[in-house]
Amino acid sequence: MTEREVRICVVGDELGVGVGDARALGWTGRVLARTRFDRPAMSFVLAVPGETTSALGARWEAETEPRFGPESTHDNRLVVALGRHDLAAGLSVARSRLNLANILDVADSRRLATFVVGPPPGRPEDGDRIAELSAAFSDVANRRRVPYVDTYTPLAQHEQWLADLATTGATYPGQAGYGLMAWLVLHTGWHSWLGLPGDSDGS
Repeated sequence: MTEREVRICVVGDELGVGVGDARALGWTGRVLARTRFDRPAMSFVLAVPGETTSALGARWEAETEPRFGPESTHDNRLVVALGRHDLAAGLSVARSRLNLANILDVADSRRLATFVVGPPPGRPEDGDRIAELSAAFSDVANRRRVPYVDTYTPLAQHEQWLADLATTGATYPGQAGYGLMAWLVLHTGWHSWLGLPGDSDGS
């Protein structure tokens, strides 16, 4: 019997496409480059700059639907890459939680295996709010037994990450920062989520 082809759609804001990365890979490109699929696979990064979770919730289904294949022949998977724009937009943590919960519940109803990557650190003055947002997202995902990658906690005081942000005005990471995000994803359940063995180097 032929194994089902893997289709992965990554939805989120501009961090998903690696804005600020001189290599134009971002964390998604690095993760996918280091994933050794055992069957045919396709990936699609569907990013919208400045997107909040409210906007993401309104558009992800329409954009992923034409890229996924029939369930009988395709293993369709959704990666939700969360950014920090809810803070600038003034969304409450409760609203952000609800938005993610709705995305995950709809994905579950469509039988989509889902993986969530949380927001990384940004401006120092936003640190406490990003930490609170990440913790809320983690709780929502964990309650639904969806893998969640906390990129905030391990990077908030990471020397390389902070050096990267210092060169970009604390907005986006550079090559080193995206490498760190990729490492976290690769070592926080990525392979087991895909049913693949082993971890990989995310440098």
